[in-house]
Amino acid sequence: MRPLRTALLWASRNEWLAERVPRFRFARAAVRRFIPGEDLADALSAAGEFEDKHMSSVLTHLGENVNDAAATEAVVRHYMDALDKIGAHRLDTHISIKLTQLGLDIDPDLAERNVRRIVERAAAHNAVVWIDMESSDYVEGTLALFHSVLADHRNVGICLQAYLRRTPADLDALLPKTAAIRLVKGAYMEPASIALPHKRDVDAAFLRLSVKLLRAAREHTDAPSPGLASHDIKLLEQIVRTSGTAGVAKDLYEIQMLYGIRAREQEQMAREGHRVRVLISYGEAWFPWYVRRLAERPANLVFVVKSLAS
Repeated sequence: MRPLRTALLWASRNEWLAERVPRFRFARAAVRRFIPGEDLADALSAAGEFEDKHMSSVLTHLGENVNDAAATEAVVRHYMDALDKIGAHRLDTHISIKLTQLGLDIDPDLAERNVRRIVERAAAHNAVVWIDMESSDYVEGTLALFHSVLADHRNVGICLQAYLRRTPADLDALLPKTAAIRLVKGAYMEPASIALPHKRDVDAAFLRLSVKLLRAAREHTDAPSPGLASHDIKLLEQIVRTSGTAGVAKDLYEIQMLYGIRAREQEQMAREGHRVRVLISYGEAWFPWYVRRLAERPANLVFVVKSLAS
């Protein structure tokens, strides 16, 4: 793993930094490149702007590892309010949730009850709930909860991380049931025994898994569309070519990218007929998420340095 990426991933888990860095004005200015604001209203406004450009969105309220049951109730109510507003504005907007924000560290049953409440509210608004994947310690519990909820609800999807060595087997276990899978490369610090350490190997895994996922999507027309979540344009183009040759139409899947990254490319893909969905993150607990985004693409540090200089 590259030294800069290693350092950034270490910083993303440092509680001392998470408490102090957000106090600095330059840090708050730098993060505004990647989030439209800290409030739900900011996220909904951004979602509306993407609708005008014929692009969809998915919202995630930042936060993780909530260790108080009452606090998880506040998270549930926040997402239910968000879904009501999405429905009122008739937005093509999904939501993405983290299980540790909903009580997975406290009690898996509590987390599942909370997820089911959110999924049921989403169904009332024809929205999809994506369950995010966190570090490898949570993969087994996250997949177990997802399988349980999926048995009763079709408007739910799961994220898989291409860099984990276990992911090909996890994908094989999921595909007979659903193709509602958002495939990402992975952004946590993991040992080489668990995750592929080299970028070229992760890219190759992402390609193989993507093609397999998209081919399977033709058999799951009742499920939410799978998502290819990457900013690697060349890799996405390769996947599109390979899948197109295999008869996979553009309308069977989505290209998913983060707010503020490769905005021009996102708009160009939408103009070319691809279904593009933008992940809009918001909230006060942005530090760990933000630093992991820098670790994915350390070139973004240039923007931070410019913000500091100004």
